[in-house]
Amino acid sequence: LSLVFTFISSLIFLNTVENFTLYLIANLLFGASMGISLPFVETIALGQLSKKEYGRIRLWGSIGFILIALWLGKILSTNYEALYYLIGTTFFTLLFGFIVIRFDNHKEIISQNSEERFSLIRYWAFWVSIFLMQLAFGGFYNFFTIYETEHGISLEMTSWMWTFGVICEIFMLFFQGTLLQSNLLNILKIATVVTSFRWLLLYLYPDSVYITFASQSLHAISFALYHTATITYIFSLYSQKRLAQQFVLGIGFGLGGSLGALLAGQIYGDYLFLVEAIITFGAFLMLVIHTHRVSST
Repeated sequence: LSLVFTFISSLIFLNTVENFTLYLIANLLFGASMGISLPFVETIALGQLSKKEYGRIRLWGSIGFILIALWLGKILSTNYEALYYLIGTTFFTLLFGFIVIRFDNHKEIISQNSEERFSLIRYWAFWVSIFLMQLAFGGFYNFFTIYETEHGISLEMTSWMWTFGVICEIFMLFFQGTLLQSNLLNILKIATVVTSFRWLLLYLYPDSVYITFASQSLHAISFALYHTATITYIFSLYSQKRLAQQFVLGIGFGLGGSLGALLAGQIYGDYLFLVEAIITFGAFLMLVIHTHRVSST
């Protein structure tokens, strides 16, 4: 049902692109529709696949991102062309989703323990850490291209920086299986510190092509390893696994990502990534608090 509404909302884009308010509503519908299906996909995948297999399945999304980014950047001439590709993509996603449901032989549903009450407060420091991590990513996702081009790096070179970051992400997703066998909280703490250092590099050397490429290589840890470790840890932390994954999406990418974009827009300037580095270090401190609370219970 969520994929049906995702497809419908992509059709609505065509008729609302000239009106900001209507286009915003269409975006909200699209995001809400995707937000329902994605946690189910994550939960089912983690329930049926090993950590190693999950990463190797997940990397195909990153490959798709590179291909569509390079292709659209080459052929786009009007805003509507991108919408046609979006409609086609959501239609085929709906089609394949129907095929999977129709012919899936794995009818077992991952058990949800209704007797245990779901609580965000119990692990509040961990949820604050997720929020802060995605809050800090707001400046990167929304202003990285603008930031680099304003410091003298060409748009073409910046595009290759994006691509290089995703290639590093794919590499990590393919080989991270062994890492995920170790302590997940330690992995998350390392990833947040590395991410804070990444933003600090962008603040200190915004006009250096080599250092910016080096910072982009850390996307393998900042996104790929952090994301997989987060959803895997949440999967083991809660019995209401699908609900927990929905909160990861909502609190992190939803609330954190949207507020991060707004914050970055307000503070944009030379100190943008210094602020992002400080926020990310705050996410690390929250993980330290969470680790202490968990170990003491």
